[in-house]
Amino acid sequence: MARRPAVRATAVIVLAAFVFAALHHLIADVKVHDVTQAFDAVTGRQIAVAAVLTAASYTMLTFYDVLALRLIGLPLPYRTAALASFTSYTLSHNFGFALLTGGSARYRIYSSSGIGAPDIVRIIAAAGVTFWAGIFIVAAIALSVHPSGLHVEGWLISESALRGTGITILAVCALLVASFGRKPGTLRIWKWSFPRPSTAQACAMIAVASLDLAAASAALLALVPGAGLGDFPSFFLAYALAIIATLLSHVPGGLGVFETVILAAMPGIDQPALLAALVMYRIIYYLVPLALASVLLAFHARRSISGPIAVTMEAAGGVLRGIAPTFLGALVFVGGMVLLVSGSLPALHDRLSGLRAFLPLPFVEASHIAASLVGTALLLLAPGLYRRLDAAFLLCRALVIAGAVFSLAKGLDYEEALVLMGIAALLQLSRPAFYRKTALTATIGSPQTLTAVGVALALVVWIGFFAYKHVDYQNQLWWQFAWHADASRFLRASFAIAIALVIFLVLRFFGHANPADEIVTDAPPTLEASNRAEAMLVLTGDKQVLRSQDGGAWLMYRIHGQSWIVMGDPIGPEREWPDLLWTLRERADRAQGRLLLYQISLRTVPVAIDLGLRLIKYGEEARVPLASFALDGPGMKSLRYAERRAARDGAVFEIIPVADFAAHLTELHAVSDAWLKQKGNTEKGFSVGRFDPTYLGHFDTAVVRREGKIVAFANIWATDDREELSVDLMRHVEDLPYGAMDFLFAHLMEWGRTQGFRGFNLGLAPLSGIEARRLAPFWARAGRLLYRHGGALYGFEGLRAYKEKFQPVWEARYIAGPDGIGFARSLVDLLTLINTDSAKL
Repeated sequence: MARRPAVRATAVIVLAAFVFAALHHLIADVKVHDVTQAFDAVTGRQIAVAAVLTAASYTMLTFYDVLALRLIGLPLPYRTAALASFTSYTLSHNFGFALLTGGSARYRIYSSSGIGAPDIVRIIAAAGVTFWAGIFIVAAIALSVHPSGLHVEGWLISESALRGTGITILAVCALLVASFGRKPGTLRIWKWSFPRPSTAQACAMIAVASLDLAAASAALLALVPGAGLGDFPSFFLAYALAIIATLLSHVPGGLGVFETVILAAMPGIDQPALLAALVMYRIIYYLVPLALASVLLAFHARRSISGPIAVTMEAAGGVLRGIAPTFLGALVFVGGMVLLVSGSLPALHDRLSGLRAFLPLPFVEASHIAASLVGTALLLLAPGLYRRLDAAFLLCRALVIAGAVFSLAKGLDYEEALVLMGIAALLQLSRPAFYRKTALTATIGSPQTLTAVGVALALVVWIGFFAYKHVDYQNQLWWQFAWHADASRFLRASFAIAIALVIFLVLRFFGHANPADEIVTDAPPTLEASNRAEAMLVLTGDKQVLRSQDGGAWLMYRIHGQSWIVMGDPIGPEREWPDLLWTLRERADRAQGRLLLYQISLRTVPVAIDLGLRLIKYGEEARVPLASFALDGPGMKSLRYAERRAARDGAVFEIIPVADFAAHLTELHAVSDAWLKQKGNTEKGFSVGRFDPTYLGHFDTAVVRREGKIVAFANIWATDDREELSVDLMRHVEDLPYGAMDFLFAHLMEWGRTQGFRGFNLGLAPLSGIEARRLAPFWARAGRLLYRHGGALYGFEGLRAYKEKFQPVWEARYIAGPDGIGFARSLVDLLTLINTDSAKL
């Protein structure tokens, strides 16, 4: 399972290599000069028509989500659906991995509107079905109207066969749509169910997808010289095949795949002109919408838009600010590609001639290499913007500005310099969005990221070899420095890129993500106002403390790995708990940490829900009401027997006050060491204390003596308001009298009742009280199974049964943490923290 991302990434890179090889073969006779001339020959009218058709396509795309929302019965305002559609498709068009890129954008927008994850999946599925329906319908229409013979491996598929195929597809689709009826329903396939549209809804979905795909393909056709409407049917078949190949390949943005299929399927069109049209199409249909979305989102982050646009964007509120880093990361990635592609292409010699008057040649050569290094760095750092890292922002902003300077110095490439300075301006406008502090090396090495970088760099190197394929390779090329030595510059730049990648991989494998850079620890609180015995854990000295703004409430927590783990409920006035927990959550978020609330009660559950945390029941806590506690009565029979048996065997109860603790330290230490050796345990941490004279010296100690020697002890937690009494460490020697621990607890509870304490906390029984019904979540069924049959690991049932004989009142305790895999990682951090002696951390 863990290898799947790496396997998928490897498959994509291998496929990309085959695609680039095929593309190289297809345009083996094409010269870069011819492509440049064809690119310059594209007229303003062609660009304007393509831009209008692109706008029409993206407008139709917004209705994918509008119809999907109506289909599942959750209609939202058009602006919300349009925002979700535009952002998701802009990202997925440029970077592929539609579920990861476009799906995440949809999730942010729709979840903020109150739509749950299952319904978001249905929206994505409905939009996908709409797209594929449009592909089949428009392709079938094209086959029916204007088929052309197709040669496959020496076999000729006739026009009549193709026309028959198109008509058959249309007939099947018409019958299927007609069978849906007037009302929507549910389509069930094995265990899965999908919303089924009505006939009218299905027709609307097909119409929207058809118009979208027709406009998108026509935008490319408009850029091809000499092409007209009569060429559209055959051209759309090639376009549909290219889109399908792009989606199935999962190559980021379909780089190379889309172009290869179009070139292979349209051999009759002049290849330099078609290649130039494909490049222009990438800019108009892919990059311009990405840049437009980034500009709007960056301005929104600074709240500097006024008028109707402000009303529309303000409706999205924090959602836009949440997805702005995603778009800016994508734009920075594009900026890196611009620098790398520019470094792989020949310089304009008239511009180079202009540099001679004021720049020495070595400076120009160094700028060429530096620009390629900056481009490589931007590809690697762009994902850090998605993670909202302040270090990524600072580095990207500096590198983008440096790249603009190098672009001018290496050949007066003012166009790319303007693009890069525009990206730098957008980054600066969005500065507040990048607030997280963490180590950068831990964020830029996911399989998806490395796949995108690998494909991008492979494309850049291929462009360079294509541009200089007529130059005979010689070792001297590496050392030639001349104004017209473009091939030499390309080789040196490629070598520099390789060095940069090696350095990155070294840093990636040896880099270490440090914990939070800023950990604010308030002074240890006073315990007079606490009415909960577990607050005494703060005296162990192994936790950070955070106070509320008013200073009346506080909580204790510990950072382990990337998890910020809070021990129990906050202490103090409940009205201050929400602000206190939100403050810690924001600090954890800035440090890319995960917040985990451990052993919280029902009083904290509403705040945990507001924090967006996932809740699971951890167990139940036993609290004995001391006012009614007594050893007589039928319910106390077993406890009464154990107490009397221990007394007959010579057990004597005693409380050692704090003042006398030092005098008994050596004897208590011996008992503790004997207990640890007997159990084969080491000291624990975080949720329990340890045998530390400084810590234990704060409390009275309850002991059991036999023949004058201490055979068992427990330090006493007692609140000043006498609300609760409890114990922490409980240790004893191996040859303990029968029932000695029952004897200790019984006498301690009776002592507490005489001292006026209202309750005795017996602590937690993990996994108890968890229901495992048929429809219960997996964690509940697994927890119940472990509770019933996990005696070999931990005496879950036995612990509950032992505490039950004191007739306590049980209260549920919960763990709250991040959703998904982050929850499992936080639990691992928690278990590691508890099972590590805090003195060694």
